[in-house]
Amino acid sequence: MTLAPETTDLKIQLQLDGDWLTVCDLSTLFPGRGVAALLPNGRQAAVFRDRTGTLYAIDNRDPFTGAAVLSRGLTGTHQGRPFVASPLLKQRFDLESGRCLDDEAVRVATYEIQVS
Repeated sequence: MTLAPETTDLKIQLQLDGDWLTVCDLSTLFPGRGVAALLPNGRQAAVFRDRTGTLYAIDNRDPFTGAAVLSRGLTGTHQGRPFVASPLLKQRFDLESGRCLDDEAVRVATYEIQVS
């Protein structure tokens, strides 16, 4: 989902089990940086807004280390695909599909996202 930069009084919601859960205000998302959101099941989502205003949400847990750190990773693009690099071992995860760009056997969950 892509938003205009001036849209700031809105809420970010993730779809979980068919319902929408509000996780943060759009104004807390800075382009190129992520935020972690605690989910009702105890897991965490990493929510990102890129420099074009596009929003992404993936699981915050790094599958290589088990640490909940992906929201602190560096964002970028590889062959036109947006990714976040884990701050620990630097594996890159596609923000649209959750697939690890460095090990195709590994992926993280992705979440449908909306703004209300």
